[in-house]
Amino acid sequence: MTYVYPKFAYRRSQEQAESLVRRHPIVVIGAGPIGLTAALDCAARGQSVVVLDDNDTVSIGSRAVCYAKRPLEIWDRLHCAAPMVARGVSWRIGKVFFRDQLSYQFDLLPEPDHKMPAMINLQQYHLEEILVTRCEANPLIDLRWKHRLIRIVQREDHAVLTVETPDGVFTMEAQWVIACDGANSDTRKLVGAEFTGQYFQDRFLIADVAMKAEFPTERWFWFDPPFHAGQSVLLHRQADNIWRIDFQLGWDADPDEEKKPERVIPRIKAMLGDDVPFELEWVSIYQFACRRIDRFRHGRVLFAGDAAHQVSPFGARGANTGIQDIDNLAWKLALVLRGEAPETLIDSYHDERAFAADDNLLNSTRATDFITPKTKVSRHFRDAVLELAQDHGFARTLVNSGRLSMPTPYVASPLSTAIDDMVAGPMRPGTNAADAPIEIAGKPGWFLNCLGDGFTVVTFGPATGRTQLTSGPLTARIIQVGRDIDDPTGILAERYGASAGTTYLFRPDQYVAARWTEFDLARIADALLRASGHHAPARHREIAA
Repeated sequence: MTYVYPKFAYRRSQEQAESLVRRHPIVVIGAGPIGLTAALDCAARGQSVVVLDDNDTVSIGSRAVCYAKRPLEIWDRLHCAAPMVARGVSWRIGKVFFRDQLSYQFDLLPEPDHKMPAMINLQQYHLEEILVTRCEANPLIDLRWKHRLIRIVQREDHAVLTVETPDGVFTMEAQWVIACDGANSDTRKLVGAEFTGQYFQDRFLIADVAMKAEFPTERWFWFDPPFHAGQSVLLHRQADNIWRIDFQLGWDADPDEEKKPERVIPRIKAMLGDDVPFELEWVSIYQFACRRIDRFRHGRVLFAGDAAHQVSPFGARGANTGIQDIDNLAWKLALVLRGEAPETLIDSYHDERAFAADDNLLNSTRATDFITPKTKVSRHFRDAVLELAQDHGFARTLVNSGRLSMPTPYVASPLSTAIDDMVAGPMRPGTNAADAPIEIAGKPGWFLNCLGDGFTVVTFGPATGRTQLTSGPLTARIIQVGRDIDDPTGILAERYGASAGTTYLFRPDQYVAARWTEFDLARIADALLRASGHHAPARHREIAA
């Protein structure tokens, strides 16, 4: 093994030692990528968090390895992305092969001038270790290893948690619980939530292989290659010269037999040739499903990541989607806990993220059907598309080797203000903000870093003279292009379809809440209330400098 797994120390909490029952604002169940991100995001918004995990190390095996631009932007806001990008392998080109021919290739980031790469590959254990280090350095986060949730009782304004540790069982309380304990979530079972969808009748072999290979740093996907006839194969490069290879096996494969080295090694040699030295790092068999929970909120318990939805691994939609769940949830919890928004704001978490989950499930199901056709007709269609894609652009849009993770716009969000159709461009309400290079006091910077993690108004002039706006219990910063930041290349204005007067309201998760052709205090104040779940009529608003 090239990686030595850390062992995190179990510590008996003071409340267990003193038989106290303490109520915490937020308790997170599960210290994987989603749970650790939840802790960091809530803490970044001033909330203290307890994280419970029944293990004492990071995930075993590489598991989730592909992390897309949007989650990297979220982690950048949380000051975690830099070590991830430095440690990981950045890439943007994908190639699709049919038998021994290249069908076509794609570019995940065809335009320049973005801070974050299109995608990085990084083993999940490396990523978790970075997140654990950040959590341990944060005084608002209490990481508790070897703590297993065994019972939960919900009250009107809190939940009572029974937790098992090496020192016995104790009770704690939480105003809110964020369940991030994976596809086999115990929390989901404890609250009786439904988890329904489709299991796919196929199995895949994952092999992490240590080798120094000549393959470029790209995503390669083969349909029906000569070295694995009739099936599909996926290849990714990871950190430390580790390569992820996925082999489709078919439904009748015996998982126990296929994991044995004497079965795995010949498959890899058939792919690489006998002259390429390699060593096996980790081997696993998986059968995947496309499912989601009935409701993302069950009383005081909120579900995120694989505990809320499960997709096939093709397209890197699992962990990437889970990180965006947290990005959507943390600011809403913080507003409610501070008394700045009604509790009904939490219900918009289900509205928006269930919509996103359904979009991901649809894309994941379509990819799986294309990769593993179930009938002769569908296989003939797929093979014809792959052949045509070599020479015809129209066919390339039909090829689906796992359409890679992209943010889902909240097109029907109750928090968005109706669009002003006079503003050009794709940055409509419900869309995540696009990054762009800017200057601040003559020094280079990035637009998303300027937005921060609160409500922000950005106007392209003319001058307002204001630096903030208050509406009811909420305050929004006002950033004026030309006064507070400069757009020397014009890229910012281009990406936001801006002309003189164009104004945007951004939510704390850096999504567009509203946009207008001019700076109008009353309209911005109403949109601010709507975006925070107040939905107040104009006569109830208050505007201050």
